[in-house]
Amino acid sequence: MKYLYLVWRNLQRRRTRTIFTLLAILVCFVMFGFMSTLRNAFTMVNAAGVDRLMMTNKVSIIQPLPLGYMTKIEAVPGVVMATHSDWFGGVYQDPKNQFPQFPVDPEPWLKMYPEFHLPPDQLKAWETDRQGAVVGRETAERYGWKIGDRIPLQATIWQPKEGSWEFNIVGIYDAAPGKDRTQFWFRYDYFDEHRRDGTGMVGWYLIKIANPSDGPAMSNRMDELFANSSFETKTATESAMIQSWANQIGDIGQIIIYILIVVFFTILLIVGNTMAQSVRERTNELGALKALGFGDGLVLSLVLAESVTLSLIAGGIGLALAWIIVAQGDPTKGMLPMYAFPVNSVAIGLGLAVALGIGAGLPPALSAMRLRITDAMRRN
Repeated sequence: MKYLYLVWRNLQRRRTRTIFTLLAILVCFVMFGFMSTLRNAFTMVNAAGVDRLMMTNKVSIIQPLPLGYMTKIEAVPGVVMATHSDWFGGVYQDPKNQFPQFPVDPEPWLKMYPEFHLPPDQLKAWETDRQGAVVGRETAERYGWKIGDRIPLQATIWQPKEGSWEFNIVGIYDAAPGKDRTQFWFRYDYFDEHRRDGTGMVGWYLIKIANPSDGPAMSNRMDELFANSSFETKTATESAMIQSWANQIGDIGQIIIYILIVVFFTILLIVGNTMAQSVRERTNELGALKALGFGDGLVLSLVLAESVTLSLIAGGIGLALAWIIVAQGDPTKGMLPMYAFPVNSVAIGLGLAVALGIGAGLPPALSAMRLRITDAMRRN
């Protein structure tokens, strides 16, 4: 610690160069924080419970399944409960105003997803009102909705038998940070009676099992139950299903990792060049330090400390800025429900900052360590 002042003074020697290097590293870590958020949002695996299975039509998720499958599913040993849902796909006022909308059975749905919190009085109101709907807090705040509002949705998939799709907001659900607070739920019985086509069918089933480790075996058992029927099924853990949907537009996580590797390699070259130039400019001073008794290891440590300190300061500020930017909200206005800054990105980011500092500072630090006093004094 007694050499910290010396390290700090050396960083201030060429302030303009230090500031521009710091800004380059800072931008790199802002990008790291933002892209870590996007990677987390696209994978969405953390949204899925380990004890939930998802059953869809074997042909495609857009093909329905009979509502009558529910009784057979619930009778399978190891099944705690089951419920169903569907994708509604409506828009609010403008085609750009889209958010997840699902017809569900109120009480089973909330039992299936205990991470969603709805006050008991609002649940009771939902069960009483056939046209009642519950909306996530983020979506409610986005459109300025409140309990008691009547909301029309324009159909893009499910056309009504008559009139239009209108819902009464009877509840606003909440969830912990990082969980989806953008969904819109309404009652399946109203949906099934009011739609023009597809009566008695559902989009998919959600199945809670007693033992999460039995997931693969239970999935196979479910599919065998409906094998050779008119509506064969495909069952997997909910996390696997969600991940497969995200991967349909490409392995976003892998793409982001490749981008970050390129960015960090570029910054490594920039910081390495800065440190090498700084050491070259101080050759005489390094020789003088060695003449005063500074050992090779101490000289190596001083140069590395400069590089790591610069990288940690810039990286810390960059991560803080990324957190502030992400905290402003989802830029897609609800299309990325898991849009939240991952807590583990802070530790990973700081670790990368240290690694960047060491990687960039090690070559010039080794050069300074090997410098002989006589050679240093001869250089101008």
